[in-house]
Amino acid sequence: MSSTFLNALAGTHLYPVTDRPLSLLSHAEQVAQLSDGGATLVQLREKLLSALDFYNEAEVALQVARERGVKIIINDRVDIALALKADGVHLGQDDLPPAAARRILGPDVIIGFSTHNPEQAIVAATMPVDYLAIGPIFPTTTKQTSNPIVGIDGLRLVRQAVGTVPIVAIGGITFENSGNVLSAGADAVAVIRGIWMPAGKATILTKRFLNKTELELY
Repeated sequence: MSSTFLNALAGTHLYPVTDRPLSLLSHAEQVAQLSDGGATLVQLREKLLSALDFYNEAEVALQVARERGVKIIINDRVDIALALKADGVHLGQDDLPPAAARRILGPDVIIGFSTHNPEQAIVAATMPVDYLAIGPIFPTTTKQTSNPIVGIDGLRLVRQAVGTVPIVAIGGITFENSGNVLSAGADAVAVIRGIWMPAGKATILTKRFLNKTELELY
């Protein structure tokens, strides 16, 4: 299953995540800008809208993604991922268990699972998931969390513990520290604030993360 996720990355190491409050854009507009920057895989993350409103936003975003060959992962909502036939779902520790999501979504849909320490990561590696996320690697203001910082050393421990299971590092990742994160064993970096702030730079910042341009931010 893990090869499905790596294939969706298409040789890149960037896993951008949408954020309406930061970007002030619809999910569809965010997908378009990320695609213009070269992203091949995008997670739609929505914590404020109702289920119906998120479904409607995700439906339009998925249409944009399909036109551009971008894979879409839905955060948390297995029901929306199933209804829209999205490429995958990302689950947290308090969401539907990955095994249940796999029974609902089938063998070909990408399933990711959040972990916050090596112990959780070791357990996740035995689940029917295509990748595990670990974080926060660094301090972050994007998501309020009581989980302790994992750090680069913690990421290395997770890499050693889970073998070849793909790892997505998340939390406080910037262009400047992303190289160290990848060197410590992450297969990809999930980025929110580093893409959407400063506002209006998402395409340029995506290209910069993907090493496709040396354009300055200003």
